Amino acid sequence: MSLRLRLTLLYSALTGGILLLFGMLVYALISILLINQVDYNLLATAREVLSRVYLNSEGRLTMNEFSRSELMPGVSIWLLDEQGKVEYASTFILSPGKPIEFSNLRSHRQQLSSIYVEGNHLRVANIPLRIQNRLVGTLQLAYNIRNVDVTRQALLQVVVVAAIFPMLVAAAASWLSLGRALAPISALTETAMQISHADDLSRRIPLQGSPNDEIGRLVLAFNDTLERLENLFNTQQRFLADVSHELRTPLTVIKGNVALMRKMGTADPELLEGIEEETDRLTRLVVNLLLEAQAESGKLPLHFAPVELDTLLLEVFKEMRVLARDRVHIKITEIDQVVVNGDRDRLEQVLINLVSNAIKYTPAGGDVFLSLAKVGENARIIVRDTGIGIPPKDLPHIFERFYRAEKSRSRSMDGGFGLGLSISQWIVNHHGGHIEVDSVEGKGTTFVIYLPLLQTSSAPSEQEREK
Repeated sequence: MSLRLRLTLLYSALTGGILLLFGMLVYALISILLINQVDYNLLATAREVLSRVYLNSEGRLTMNEFSRSELMPGVSIWLLDEQGKVEYASTFILSPGKPIEFSNLRSHRQQLSSIYVEGNHLRVANIPLRIQNRLVGTLQLAYNIRNVDVTRQALLQVVVVAAIFPMLVAAAASWLSLGRALAPISALTETAMQISHADDLSRRIPLQGSPNDEIGRLVLAFNDTLERLENLFNTQQRFLADVSHELRTPLTVIKGNVALMRKMGTADPELLEGIEEETDRLTRLVVNLLLEAQAESGKLPLHFAPVELDTLLLEVFKEMRVLARDRVHIKITEIDQVVVNGDRDRLEQVLINLVSNAIKYTPAGGDVFLSLAKVGENARIIVRDTGIGIPPKDLPHIFERFYRAEKSRSRSMDGGFGLGLSISQWIVNHHGGHIEVDSVEGKGTTFVIYLPLLQTSSAPSEQEREK
């Protein structure tokens, strides 16, 4: 059974149930009012009759004559002695002279009840007659409440019809309104099935109705999820293509050098050096992939301790000068004594990655500038180069996993794999800092890292904690 049908039946049942309950309450109330009106008239007639009842000289109950116009129309009257013998009968309902039989006829209590006698539904008043607390007889009055039954039956039919008709209207209205309300969910299901069968992540669900209700927010969330999945899928496809290309090149070189040495019958130092370089390249790729997987799963360990950033920056400066040789000039423009709480090896990895990228994408004769300073409660590290820069359309994506702006930044034999900046940003963020980038195409790129300074009140246990 579909959700639409289940909700329609639920709303219809609720509507019909509420109306039926309300109708039954009205039915019960009107029935009580009608019976109470009959009882009131019976008792009023009884008082009028009692005013004419007396004991004669023989001690028998006697009643003065009266006209029917003085009494309740259609009422039957019986005057019984204390033994139940009829002393007077004015019967218009039952057989003449036949009173209503009660098992507790000699009761000292007044009784009002509804009974069926000879196919007639009667409302009967049984009133004991007492003189000086001695029961001398009974007065019975009966009224046929056929009209009351007809009225109640008609009212019951109205109640049932009044419950069924609105219930059908509610069912039709619910079916139509739910059809419109659930249409986006049907579209969502259909789109999901089409995506599953055709592997087409570019499809989106059209928004029908308000974007602020539950269905609208569900559609927007589903479309956003599809967009993120599409971007991730495209990024991974691009990454696989890049990795395939990067793997093909070193493997081809290694295979060619090995084949050449086998043909030469000797180990050539130059060919061995080429094999070593390509092997190092493959090792870097594997290491970066492993780091990215650990960072993504939250299992990349960070060992926190006080780190002197000025000492670390000088070490990276010396190491990168060897890498740059005389092709690029590396300079320190400003350095201050700064201590932060962090993982020294991971912070060194970030600096080496940024400086090596600056050297890699700076033409021969260009400059790379490093600086370290305190800015408020943060340490600020700047890595600026005079290289080729990053195009504005690529700048927002450079920290994304597997992303490389290869169309604007030339490939080289030691080119990256689009993982270094993603890992660097993860490390900086998990140190409580953030990294910013600014670039002008053709003029250079500037990376700025902000890290919180070490608070002198920090407890040793917090400095040695592992994340």
